[in-house]
Amino acid sequence: MKYLYFSLILLLIAGCTDATKTSDQDAAQIATAEQDRKDVTRNENKNLYWGDTHLHTNYSSDAFLFGTIMASPDEAFRFAKGEIMTYPPTGEKIQINRPLDFLVVTDHAEGLGTMLKARNKDELLMSTEAGRRLAKIVEGKPGIPMFLKWLRAKNLGETGLTEIDTGQVMRTIWEEHNQYADDHNEPGKFSAFIGWEWTSTLNGNNLHRVLFTPQDASVADQFLPYSATHSSHPEDLWQWLEETTERYDVELVSIPHNSNVSGGLMFPDDQDSKGQALDVSYAKTRAKWEPIVEITQIKGTSEAHPKFSPTDEFANFELWDILLKSNGGKQASRSNPQRADFVRYALQDGLKLEESLGENPYKFGLIGSSDTHTALSSVEEDNFTGKNLMDGGAADKSASWIYDIKHLDFSAAGYAAVWAESNTRRDIYDAFIRKEVYGTTGSRIQLRVFGGWDYSQSELDAPDYVDTGYQKGVPMGSDISGSNGKPLQLMIHAAKDPKGAHLDRIQVVKSWVDAGQPVEKIYDVAWSGDRQLNAAGKLPPVESTVDLKTGSYDNRTGEAELSVIWEDPEFIADKRAVYYVRVLEIPTPRFSTLAAVKLGEDPWAGADPVIQERAYSSPIWYTP
Repeated sequence: MKYLYFSLILLLIAGCTDATKTSDQDAAQIATAEQDRKDVTRNENKNLYWGDTHLHTNYSSDAFLFGTIMASPDEAFRFAKGEIMTYPPTGEKIQINRPLDFLVVTDHAEGLGTMLKARNKDELLMSTEAGRRLAKIVEGKPGIPMFLKWLRAKNLGETGLTEIDTGQVMRTIWEEHNQYADDHNEPGKFSAFIGWEWTSTLNGNNLHRVLFTPQDASVADQFLPYSATHSSHPEDLWQWLEETTERYDVELVSIPHNSNVSGGLMFPDDQDSKGQALDVSYAKTRAKWEPIVEITQIKGTSEAHPKFSPTDEFANFELWDILLKSNGGKQASRSNPQRADFVRYALQDGLKLEESLGENPYKFGLIGSSDTHTALSSVEEDNFTGKNLMDGGAADKSASWIYDIKHLDFSAAGYAAVWAESNTRRDIYDAFIRKEVYGTTGSRIQLRVFGGWDYSQSELDAPDYVDTGYQKGVPMGSDISGSNGKPLQLMIHAAKDPKGAHLDRIQVVKSWVDAGQPVEKIYDVAWSGDRQLNAAGKLPPVESTVDLKTGSYDNRTGEAELSVIWEDPEFIADKRAVYYVRVLEIPTPRFSTLAAVKLGEDPWAGADPVIQERAYSSPIWYTP
């Protein structure tokens, strides 16, 4: 077995095919979007919607090879809406704990749908020699042997996917994939988006992005999704986005994920992926196409690392260090963490680059999503369906899945939370563009953050505090300036997941640049109980109520809600700064602990038995 599962650098896809726009098509698209919004009730102060922007089905080659054969985008949307499904590994009936409000199915563009079509002897695919070869590869039972069979053929150049990924075969698959989203889109009830994943892995370093559009299949069908086979460089992806959006009058957004294993390539501070010096054009282009970053998902958290934030006692959370490449041995290749792998340090370096270039390439909002390859977006600790079906179906999560990678290495995470006027494609997409979004590790913590100069506690305590937040300041994801001698204030309100754990604390993570060097400070600004900050400014841990024998906990500690008007005690009017809010729950049992309890065993080594779920707000940037 020469390569890891995670070395799956998928297949080739066609370049975009020219299509002719017509004024009738444009008018119809605009009319449809406007009608969607007219038919639903809209709230100017925004509603909170929960979703997943990163999910794979049997149209993704890796998901298919590892067991997701029957679960199509149709099943993915139905499950997200709350339908009861049959879980293939066990035959059990399974249902998401609470339906989602929106979903983006983001199957890999590389080899999109070709495994499924080959397995089903699709007539168009089987008319090609390459398709017939692929059909032989996917015979039998999916799993590691089938993956190795495919990988061997791929390495020998025998899959022929260059032939079938271009032209009519891929166009037919793409159009079919898009139609699922249109069929499931219900304005005002559920938003189903058309999307895909661009799966670039330069020398085993993760540069993946998911992309999606608020528009329907009549627009998306005009082009073919850009894949890493076209180019593995994000700069080329952004150029394609520029050309494609102009040519087809389509809107698209690109969202990086798993920067935690990017080998220092995701958020560079000096050179781009081609070795060119970062300049104003790079900064403007990146900020335009990538206004959002995925901070947490099944393959770990990309917020920060203890190596670079040694005083942050919560930085050592659900870390993932497995690279997407083989070292030729019997163990996974492990990463050497670098600053450019993590979101917090990108926000810091963005301030530095803004000082030198006049533009900030890393002015992005934050979300969570799953990256599940089961078509099932279920990431709660007590209802986690796993990374893939081989993983999710394993009762013993302490067992190695492949080489030394264990099932418990994965995380039950995460979700995207969106403040939008209505549950329509247009309003949710617009929230992403303005960055009024946040991410959680799977819990549905409710969080609002506003920045301003003249808030009061009485205003926060009033029922109409949201009105005040907007009228006197800006929401998360925004820029603010004009201090007029006053320190920046954050108006913060957090409420527990209605079906989850109480809250431990609210923290503000501030970064700025001093003498050319990034500085960070974490403030505990609101917390439960009568704890007091110690001399070092640290808050004692909240009491844990978790019973490791039963996997239970209770809410006798913590608070259902926490709120605060926080005033920056170290505000410097002439220095740029960036702030985001981190909310922590009280300790709860991790999914691996619950799995151990189910088998009558003690929590397994290799993972924390107890975790503190959390939410990460999109930042607010202060500019003098």
